[in-house]
Amino acid sequence: MYQKLLTLNWAPLFNMKKITNKFFITLFLFSFYFSSSLAERVHFIDFVKVLNKSKAGSTAQDKLKTKFQTETKKFKELEDSIRKKEKEIISQKKLITNEEYQKKIEALRKRISDLQKNKTASFSNIAKSRNNAKKALLEAVNPIMKKYMEDNKIQLVLDKSGVLMGDQNLEITDQIIAILNKELSSLKVN
Repeated sequence: MYQKLLTLNWAPLFNMKKITNKFFITLFLFSFYFSSSLAERVHFIDFVKVLNKSKAGSTAQDKLKTKFQTETKKFKELEDSIRKKEKEIISQKKLITNEEYQKKIEALRKRISDLQKNKTASFSNIAKSRNNAKKALLEAVNPIMKKYMEDNKIQLVLDKSGVLMGDQNLEITDQIIAILNKELSSLKVN
């Protein structure tokens, strides 16, 4: 039995090894070619920059910021008014009956509760408006990006937040912002 193993013709096995090596070399070269070819057709974009630096995005953010500041100021004034009323009620505690004092305290609590509900609803509406504006801007960007991809033979665009490292020449954010600024100067903000 050992003699049979020693007398076996090992040439086909070595030939198989050469074929396997050639296969892996070919596979490696093909993947290298494919990856370099793919790298030329993959770009990335910084959507946060598009939202912040485009004309439509920045004007929408300015409007929302102003609305937020106005609402904050309004609620601060109302809170100050309630605090003032609270001090007034506390100062009258010994001058009025306990029953009348409790009525004023309940009325004050109701005002505080209403204020908190209104404040929550107001800021929730601002957040909703912000999300709607963001969605509208991204919907406006999609056809622009699609056309840009077709014109420049780009197969894949990734969000910059998902890219660990990349050549800055592959970033198309500024080009998309320039096109967006020409096509959309403002957004409707509720």
